[in-house]
Amino acid sequence: MTELKKPNRFGTILTGGFLVNPKVLKHWPYILFLCGLALIMTTSSHNAERKVHRIAELRREMKELNSEFIDTRSRLMNESMESKVIEKVKAAELNLQQGSQPPKIIKVKE
Repeated sequence: MTELKKPNRFGTILTGGFLVNPKVLKHWPYILFLCGLALIMTTSSHNAERKVHRIAELRREMKELNSEFIDTRSRLMNESMESKVIEKVKAAELNLQQGSQPPKIIKVKE
Protein backbone atom coordinates (compact mmCIF):
# COMPACT_ATOMS: atom_id res chain seq x y z
CA MET A 1 0.00 0.00 0.00
CA THR A 2 1.36 3.38 -0.95
CA GLU A 3 0.20 6.37 0.94
CA LEU A 4 0.18 9.78 -0.65
CA LYS A 5 1.96 12.24 1.55
CA LYS A 6 0.15 15.46 2.10
CA PRO A 7 2.54 18.39 1.65
CA ASN A 8 3.50 20.05 4.89
CA ARG A 9 2.18 23.64 4.88
CA PHE A 10 4.98 24.96 7.06
CA GLY A 11 7.56 23.33 4.79
CA THR A 12 6.05 24.90 1.66
CA ILE A 13 6.14 28.31 3.30
CA LEU A 14 9.81 27.91 4.24
CA THR A 15 10.85 26.67 0.81
CA GLY A 16 8.71 29.20 -1.04
CA GLY A 17 6.77 26.48 -2.83
CA PHE A 18 3.47 28.27 -2.19
CA LEU A 19 4.55 31.10 -4.52
CA VAL A 20 4.48 28.90 -7.62
CA ASN A 21 1.12 27.39 -6.80
CA PRO A 22 -1.25 28.04 -9.75
CA LYS A 23 -3.83 29.56 -7.40
CA VAL A 24 -1.28 32.09 -6.13
CA LEU A 25 0.19 33.03 -9.52
CA LYS A 26 -2.80 35.19 -10.40
CA HIS A 27 -2.18 37.27 -7.23
CA TRP A 28 1.43 38.15 -8.09
CA PRO A 29 0.63 41.69 -9.29
CA TYR A 30 -1.11 42.43 -5.99
CA ILE A 31 1.80 40.93 -4.01
CA LEU A 32 4.29 43.08 -5.95
CA PHE A 33 2.10 46.14 -5.38
CA LEU A 34 2.15 45.49 -1.62
CA CYS A 35 5.94 45.07 -1.71
CA GLY A 36 6.24 48.40 -3.53
CA LEU A 37 4.07 50.09 -0.92
CA ALA A 38 6.23 48.60 1.83
CA LEU A 39 9.37 50.02 0.16
CA ILE A 40 7.75 53.45 -0.16
CA MET A 41 6.68 53.36 3.49
CA THR A 42 10.19 52.40 4.62
CA THR A 43 11.77 55.16 2.55
CA SER A 44 9.31 57.71 3.90
CA SER A 45 10.02 56.61 7.45
CA HIS A 46 13.78 56.96 6.96
CA ASN A 47 13.38 60.42 5.44
CA ALA A 48 11.17 61.55 8.32
CA GLU A 49 13.66 60.18 10.85
CA ARG A 50 16.52 62.00 9.10
CA LYS A 51 14.55 65.27 9.21
CA VAL A 52 13.82 64.85 12.92
CA HIS A 53 17.53 64.41 13.64
CA ARG A 54 18.39 67.45 11.48
CA ILE A 55 15.80 69.57 13.32
CA ALA A 56 17.24 68.51 16.69
CA GLU A 57 20.75 69.36 15.48
CA LEU A 58 19.63 72.80 14.24
CA ARG A 59 17.84 73.52 17.53
CA ARG A 60 20.99 72.65 19.48
CA GLU A 61 23.05 74.90 17.20
CA MET A 62 20.48 77.69 17.57
CA LYS A 63 20.72 77.48 21.37
CA GLU A 64 24.52 77.68 21.19
CA LEU A 65 24.41 80.69 18.86
CA ASN A 66 21.82 82.40 21.05
CA SER A 67 24.06 81.89 24.10
CA GLU A 68 27.02 83.27 22.19
CA PHE A 69 24.95 86.29 21.11
CA ILE A 70 23.87 87.03 24.66
CA ASP A 71 27.45 86.69 25.91
CA THR A 72 28.80 88.98 23.18
CA ARG A 73 26.06 91.55 23.79
CA SER A 74 26.75 91.62 27.54
CA ARG A 75 30.51 92.00 26.93
CA LEU A 76 29.83 94.85 24.48
CA MET A 77 27.59 96.63 26.99
CA ASN A 78 30.23 96.17 29.69
CA GLU A 79 33.03 97.48 27.46
CA SER A 80 31.02 100.48 26.24
CA MET A 81 30.24 101.75 29.73
CA GLU A 82 31.50 105.27 30.28
CA SER A 83 33.84 104.30 33.10
CA LYS A 84 35.48 101.56 30.99
CA VAL A 85 35.93 103.96 28.06
CA ILE A 86 37.59 106.52 30.33
CA GLU A 87 39.95 103.83 31.69
CA LYS A 88 40.92 102.75 28.19
CA VAL A 89 41.53 106.32 27.03
CA LYS A 90 43.81 106.96 30.04
CA ALA A 91 45.63 103.66 29.47
CA ALA A 92 46.20 104.49 25.80
CA GLU A 93 47.38 108.02 26.69
CA LEU A 94 45.24 109.69 24.04
CA ASN A 95 45.00 113.01 25.92
CA LEU A 96 41.23 113.14 25.54
CA GLN A 97 39.08 114.91 28.12
CA GLN A 98 35.58 114.24 29.27
CA GLY A 99 33.04 116.83 28.14
CA SER A 100 31.84 119.25 30.79
CA GLN A 101 28.52 120.01 29.12
CA PRO A 102 25.91 117.41 28.25
CA PRO A 103 25.32 116.80 24.54
CA LYS A 104 22.74 118.97 22.79
CA ILE A 105 19.67 117.39 21.21
CA ILE A 106 19.00 118.42 17.63
CA LYS A 107 15.38 118.33 16.54
CA VAL A 108 14.47 118.33 12.87
CA LYS A 109 11.12 119.78 11.80
CA GLU A 110 9.39 117.87 9.08
